[in-house]
Amino acid sequence: MMSRSTPVLDPITLVAPQIDEEEVNAVAGVLRSGQLAQGPIVAEFEREFARAIGVEHAVAVNSGTAAIHCGLAAFGIGPGDEVLTTPFTFAATATPILMQRASVRFVDIDPQTFNVDVDAFANAATEKTRAVVGVDLFGLPFDRSGSSALERRGIRLFEDACQAVGASRDGVRAGAAFEAAAFSFYATKNILTGEGGMLTTNDVTIAERARRFRHHGQGERYEYIDLGYNYRLTDVLAAIGRVQLRRLPGFTRARRQNAARYDVLLRDVPGVRLPFVPDGVEHVYHQYSVIIDERQTANGADRDTVRARLSERGVASGIYYPKPLHLHPVFGGAHRAGEFPVAERVSAQILALPIHPALSERQLEHVAASLREAVGDAS
Repeated sequence: MMSRSTPVLDPITLVAPQIDEEEVNAVAGVLRSGQLAQGPIVAEFEREFARAIGVEHAVAVNSGTAAIHCGLAAFGIGPGDEVLTTPFTFAATATPILMQRASVRFVDIDPQTFNVDVDAFANAATEKTRAVVGVDLFGLPFDRSGSSALERRGIRLFEDACQAVGASRDGVRAGAAFEAAAFSFYATKNILTGEGGMLTTNDVTIAERARRFRHHGQGERYEYIDLGYNYRLTDVLAAIGRVQLRRLPGFTRARRQNAARYDVLLRDVPGVRLPFVPDGVEHVYHQYSVIIDERQTANGADRDTVRARLSERGVASGIYYPKPLHLHPVFGGAHRAGEFPVAERVSAQILALPIHPALSERQLEHVAASLREAVGDAS
């Protein structure tokens, strides 16, 4: 156990984007080529990403939000439709539903995985439900078993895999299980382009609609068929993405090793619940999020107290997410506290620890020791 007199290490960041000379050189090559907008490098990135996920089509866009929006538009979601999703996620899971002038309905999460499974969606669906957006939260693919119950009712299932590149469940990769899925390459994601995203699908019609939607609704040049947006990805960012995709196996291996080390170092700490990983799941640990239960910590410390104590020890941490979506004004203000009790409880107790690939053994041990100290564990 580390004493308070032990020197604090240099600050341990929550995230550490992994950029090397290969990415720098790839960007320089694009800049020298003169082809900066969506061009051949984007097309190569799409082909390589589709191959990595195991799908027929990948459509590159400028954010994960855009990928979700493209998918819902390709599904034909619009006014009068109802789309189900989780309240415990980043806003961009749900705001594209509003962008399509459809209604968002939330379904409470599972207390172990923090996801919503297909059965819960099916039980909550109404005659107005046209689609569900399931989330692979923190890199853990949601339970897809029983999806035929939705399909029989004509309800389409979209996978928000923005945090789950490289993950799988029962041998099926995230992004390959349903009609369409979205990935994000934001600067903090497991692979990055700074900003960027990808829609994946095996359906050629969805891919064609998404490609049109990302480019102002154009079919042939200057032929505007549908309402569309400027959601294109640049060759500069795609060049970074191609390098990052090649490095993904190493990044994933490091994240899993770091998570396994935390599992050992933080085993059986009163008041600290470690991430749950169901059988058959290959987690990619975009976040390593623990639950801090002040009713069980040795010193009564709650999540916010623990976070402050970690900061004193030079350990950064994060809260994903501090308030469920149903309590935010953008979603209509029709919901009240207590309506989705599991999501609300988890939001008050969850804490993300550093898990990025650059962490050293000494840093992992320092994080774990600091957390044990923060909750009063003397073991």
